[in-house]
Amino acid sequence: MKATLWPRALTAGIFAILLAAPAMAQDKAQPDKLDKVSFGTNWVAEAEHGGFFQAVADGTYRKYGLDVTIVPGGPNENNRMLLIAGKIDFFMAANTLMSFDAVANKVPVVSVASIFQKDPQVFLSHPEAKITRLEELKPLTLFVSKEGITSYFQWLKSEYGFSEKNVRPYTFNAQPFIASPQSAMQGYVTSEPFAVEKAAGFKPGVLLLANYGWNTYSTQIETRQDVIENKPDLVQRFVDASIIGWYHYIYGDNSAGNAMIKKLNPEMTDELLAYSVAKMKEYGIVDSGDSIKNGIGAMTDERVTSFFGKMVKAGVVKSDLDYRKSYTLRFVNKAVGVELRPGSR
Repeated sequence: MKATLWPRALTAGIFAILLAAPAMAQDKAQPDKLDKVSFGTNWVAEAEHGGFFQAVADGTYRKYGLDVTIVPGGPNENNRMLLIAGKIDFFMAANTLMSFDAVANKVPVVSVASIFQKDPQVFLSHPEAKITRLEELKPLTLFVSKEGITSYFQWLKSEYGFSEKNVRPYTFNAQPFIASPQSAMQGYVTSEPFAVEKAAGFKPGVLLLANYGWNTYSTQIETRQDVIENKPDLVQRFVDASIIGWYHYIYGDNSAGNAMIKKLNPEMTDELLAYSVAKMKEYGIVDSGDSIKNGIGAMTDERVTSFFGKMVKAGVVKSDLDYRKSYTLRFVNKAVGVELRPGSR
């Protein structure tokens, strides 16, 4: 199961699995020379990265004049360091807290789009517990990762009065949760419920934190400030093409993108990929809220300001942080691809 909240690659060692864009005949709309672009994800290939792989597989990036290489992350990779070092051009940041952290540490990276309007972070509970509201989790044993304790759980404490007295370490192993009916476990809505059902034979209750006010953006496209300044057209084309790739992946024929994911990550099955896409649609992970009008990738000043205020109140970030340096709206909110949403025409 995947780690959550922060990038899942924080250990040393750089082993990049390079994925070359497939050879395709260029149509008249495509330039003779493509700009080479490298994009690093923060974990191994999975459905949560699907739109990027789709844009490679179906030729969308090429139509925007880009020859994109995707560099998958993993437990021994640190693609964000490759971005900072200038070895890759774009990186898939986990969430807005990463962006705030970059400003706090004077790291010259900026978020230019947010693919996920809702963070997939959830708590799973046993069906017999009949948990229907977030507050009902308080008496249960809660399995939370150390990254979760320092981020969303601090918000749960400040916003909902949770306590750490019932928290136990979550090591991305579902068995302690499965064995304890009076417990709840963190996870991603796109994967952990599926894994628990397969392992334990029951459908867990699911509470999406985003529906209770955890309004961080997630799966953000990040690049360096110098790339924005020197190659704004390239940034715009990469953002636009990625957005189109995500519309195709969520609403269209995503078989090409999934084939690429399975080639890079043989542990991915058709069943899990289909489950993940269905949950992204059901919960509005990719396309909801501001993206309905402004397009996938949408961000707003109001949303970032709101989340910043919550993190200050929770003691996660300092109040004097110049958080507006963490993102730019220059490349989003242009309604790119909205016509590809079913029923939009």
